[in-house]
Amino acid sequence: MSLELVFEYLFSRTFFDGAVLTLLITITSLFFGVLAGLVVALLQETKIRSLQVVTLVYLWLFRGTPVLFQIIFIYNVLPTFGIRLSAFLSAVIALSLNEGAYMAEILRSGLQAVKTGQRTAGLALGMTKAKVMRYIVIPQAARIVLPPMGNQMIGMLKTSALVSVIAVEELLLVANQTASASFRYFEALTAAGIYYLALTTIFMAGQFLLERSLDPKRGRRKAAPAPLIERLTHMTETAETR
Repeated sequence: MSLELVFEYLFSRTFFDGAVLTLLITITSLFFGVLAGLVVALLQETKIRSLQVVTLVYLWLFRGTPVLFQIIFIYNVLPTFGIRLSAFLSAVIALSLNEGAYMAEILRSGLQAVKTGQRTAGLALGMTKAKVMRYIVIPQAARIVLPPMGNQMIGMLKTSALVSVIAVEELLLVANQTASASFRYFEALTAAGIYYLALTTIFMAGQFLLERSLDPKRGRRKAAPAPLIERLTHMTETAETR
């Protein structure tokens, strides 16, 4: 074990580029995954039978097969139909479609958690369906879905390591290649683990700050008076100071 080698790997350009590519894959896949999940969740809210069947088939396919299978399938099978994609694009498409299936269920549960009476009240006040969704449903659903979405995002960061099987040079593949060349597996994988922990910590901090900003009780808690004992203690200390 060599700590110097761990630090050397940590600050090497190769590991840094691998971490940046991991972050890029994660953020891109999350963006398109959330977009796909939102579209599927809204389609499920419609009364059109054919659209509901299409979304159910999509959810069945991408929740019923392993994400590793989906990555390999898109990268290796699509070229037989004349569709040739780079390894990076194949990875992003596979992860986005897989993420979209799970995000759709999370978003659907959030939308359904808003009581029907509130939508009816919005319509009774003369609001259109779009305005009811924009001003009543989505703000409340956002607070409900944020914790599971945060967990799903952190899970996506770790799942992105699977794209190393199609030779995308993300962090895990870089660490494995470095270790294979020098036979210093402990140092290389420790450096990669530190990068993963740093990235997940950033995601968790972002989730905490977002949840805090959307908490409707935060302002009221700030404005609430201090408990009686604290106020009496403060008054006593102030009197003693004088």
